[in-house]
Amino acid sequence: IVPPDHCRTTKAFLPKMLELNHGHIVTVASSLGLFSTAGVEDYCASKFGAIGFHESLSHEIKASDKDGIKMTLVCPYLVDTGMFKGCRIRKEIEPFLPPLKPEFCVTQSMRAILTDQAMICTPRIVYMVNIMKSILPFEAIVCMYRFLGADKCMYPFLAQRKELMNNNEAKEDI
Repeated sequence: IVPPDHCRTTKAFLPKMLELNHGHIVTVASSLGLFSTAGVEDYCASKFGAIGFHESLSHEIKASDKDGIKMTLVCPYLVDTGMFKGCRIRKEIEPFLPPLKPEFCVTQSMRAILTDQAMICTPRIVYMVNIMKSILPFEAIVCMYRFLGADKCMYPFLAQRKELMNNNEAKEDI
């Protein structure tokens, strides 16, 4: 499930980029495209799809020997935009892994793009979790998620969303 605009935009510009052997394609996904959590399966699936599209396109460009076309994959942790307001990891862990400020994510992403970095994960612990997910058995990852509170981090967000929807329905009934 890749956002169709990303595919259409890429298809529109890629032929000229290949012809000129020049350009830079940036895919903004999420850490939830590298590892998932309960309650937002559709969101995670779309981010997994964006990462898969990015990786496949990277291989295609490398196979065409076009070294002038750069690619950067951006995978931030929770960004404080209000989109997932209420999302919470374990309270003892949260001071060490707070939501990221949008300005910080932009700065880190731009630095990665300008230095032709293939991938940027913020904070850096996302790299470690992704590596651990690749090495450890699934049950060990489940234990780690539970320890961090990441297994149910979206539940408060989903409860707030449900309450808001119920309140809106009640107002419509009046």
